[in-house]
Amino acid sequence: MMTKPVMDQKPLMLRVTENKREAPDYATLFFDHSLAFRPGQFVMVWIPGLDEKPYTISHHGPHRFGITIEAKGVFSRKAIALTKGDLVGIRGPFGNGFDIQFSQRSAVVAGGCGMAPLATLVEQLPGDTTLIHGARSKDAILFPDRFALAREICTDDGSLGHKGLVTDLLERRITDGGSLDMVYACGPEIMMYKVFQLCETHGIPCQVSLERYMRCGFGVCGACVCGKQVVCKDGPVFGSEALREMKDFNKKALLKSGREVDLSLYFSWRCR
Repeated sequence: MMTKPVMDQKPLMLRVTENKREAPDYATLFFDHSLAFRPGQFVMVWIPGLDEKPYTISHHGPHRFGITIEAKGVFSRKAIALTKGDLVGIRGPFGNGFDIQFSQRSAVVAGGCGMAPLATLVEQLPGDTTLIHGARSKDAILFPDRFALAREICTDDGSLGHKGLVTDLLERRITDGGSLDMVYACGPEIMMYKVFQLCETHGIPCQVSLERYMRCGFGVCGACVCGKQVVCKDGPVFGSEALREMKDFNKKALLKSGREVDLSLYFSWRCR
């Protein structure tokens, strides 16, 4: 199904066909609907009477798609409590996804719920791709049995795999396993910034998926600016060249009010 021009889009009302609990604070909502999509794009999800928020598509097939949500605040906790038959409004997909280079030696680096936007990408990459996934603990690892390729795990508490940072494992892969042609990443922005710095040091291009507060989804309201970039329209996936010029990357973001704040304050606000 071809999506309509973004300026003409209104929410498409769909019923939840399945709510699958992935981990204590994560659930995937499935919808039986065909949606044109490429990895890294996002949709705006509307719960009538509450609010509308952007989410990536974590599962995608010819006649079904799924959205994985982490319970952080009022909207997300309501979302993961939805049950079969509940109505949800969907707009999109919006934005630019990952530029997939199938012949390259690549690594995918996921931090926590950053695995959700990377999942459909992983399924399209060759089997020799390096997949590195970090989370708070073993219980927070998303989709532990989903992918055919091997996954290198690290956890903050050491309950599974390497106790430490995903960048520890990425640096080890670069130094011990030979050079890479591309690194894809999504997770906490400080993590993605460190991935970017590591790639710059070793001359490896990377692509990261950024999060900012989004109202419209197609670049009109300006709420999601990061430097000179409008994240919903120019991203949410950005490559190394754009990141080098993005002065607010890992530094600042706008609140719902439009006030510019330090990134740590922004993510504290997003979790309410």
